[in-house]
Amino acid sequence: MSHPDIDEVRRYFMALQDRICTELSQQDGKATFMEDNWQRDSGGGGRTRVLTDGAVFEQGGVNFSEVYGDSLPASATASRPELAGRSFRAMGVSLVIHPHNPYVPTSHANVRFFVAEKAGEPAIWWFGGGYDLTPYYGNDEDVIHWHNIAKQACDAFGDTVYDDYKRWCDEYFYLKHRDEPRGVGGLFFDDLNTPDFDTCFALVRSVGDSYLSAYQPIVQCRKDTAYGERERDFQLYRRGRYVEFNLVYDRGTLFGLQSGGRTESILMSLPPLVKWRYNWQPEPGSAEARLYEHYLKPRDWLN
Repeated sequence: MSHPDIDEVRRYFMALQDRICTELSQQDGKATFMEDNWQRDSGGGGRTRVLTDGAVFEQGGVNFSEVYGDSLPASATASRPELAGRSFRAMGVSLVIHPHNPYVPTSHANVRFFVAEKAGEPAIWWFGGGYDLTPYYGNDEDVIHWHNIAKQACDAFGDTVYDDYKRWCDEYFYLKHRDEPRGVGGLFFDDLNTPDFDTCFALVRSVGDSYLSAYQPIVQCRKDTAYGERERDFQLYRRGRYVEFNLVYDRGTLFGLQSGGRTESILMSLPPLVKWRYNWQPEPGSAEARLYEHYLKPRDWLN
């Protein structure tokens, strides 16, 4: 099938949001996701769900949105000028989970679908998405598990898919002004529209469905690890890098703001507490230094 089934994509995305919220709420054991349904003045809307001050998760947001309009914003056409002037429909699920415990990494995931149309010409459609992991105190076992699940999600779609999407993730989630990765990577892909709709949609479902399998075991293993003021302080400092990336580079944030999306939903990805320090450097030989020396280095974690 080459013609996209928008209704089928919508049903999957909304069911994925339901499933992730249910399972993360159960894992937290204290807080549940509150829901806001919102409408966009120029077309579309969404369903924002946010969990705050849980037993495990300090804040988590899992959003579904579907917006449409007469022309794509600049963030969507910067690398594809042929799309300028086309009407569009964009939908997806985006989530960011910020845990309390500094030994539990922050995680992000996103799956999205775009259709761009122009009278008299065939519609152009594509998928994008992926997920990445941002530890504060890294653990090799966790990172290898994360990448193993990511590779399993890709394996049925080609021998090089995981390697290609891992490399793309390493390159995308990179803070150029800091000359460092945001975390230990995962998967990232965009402009996916070959060989056909069914295959592309199956890959997106495989990635979306694998997120909980990748993240929940890590949370379960690390959520009760003892920590003190030093670890918490470092977590808040490193969260600043997350804020910098999302506000300076993230395409989803830029698209949402430029397309007139709901600001509260777009910025739910930001952590509730964060610190910046002037020219701070970790103590040589410390656990904090190990994050920079061992984990914030793109590498083949599976070999």
